[in-house]
Amino acid sequence: MAIDSLAQGYFGIGIQNGKTPENLGVLWRSAQNFGASFIFTIGNRYQKQACDTHKAVGAIPYFHYDSFTEFYKHLPKSALLIGVELTDNAEWLEEFQHPRRCVYLLGAEDHGLTNEAIEKCHKIVKFKTPLSLNVSVAGSIVLYDRSLKGTVVL
Repeated sequence: MAIDSLAQGYFGIGIQNGKTPENLGVLWRSAQNFGASFIFTIGNRYQKQACDTHKAVGAIPYFHYDSFTEFYKHLPKSALLIGVELTDNAEWLEEFQHPRRCVYLLGAEDHGLTNEAIEKCHKIVKFKTPLSLNVSVAGSIVLYDRSLKGTVVL
């Protein structure tokens, strides 16, 4: 019996205007462990760091975009853009159903996602925490949540 690879889905995760290379390395390691299809940055460039001990950037396709506009033009056609941001209209991660095909976008801790990115997101999720989380921690929690719940067709 043939397996329909599109039905299985895929996902990528990345950071807009990442603040430190260490955070990127930790997120890439989590992405590799949780089965991400690709990783990316928008704005600042990724540099290999000691925290990328699994060499995820060599095991998973890595893309860099100079601007959000450039990134958005290259968003896979069948993927939903899921922002991770503390906004009033965001869904609680605990109640969120992960799409089979999506791209998770996180912002740096100090500035978050840009308004342009928030406006273009198909959905936005947030955590039930009083303060923002470290970007690599937030991304890792989202990936873990996806692995626990599975995905739905949206």
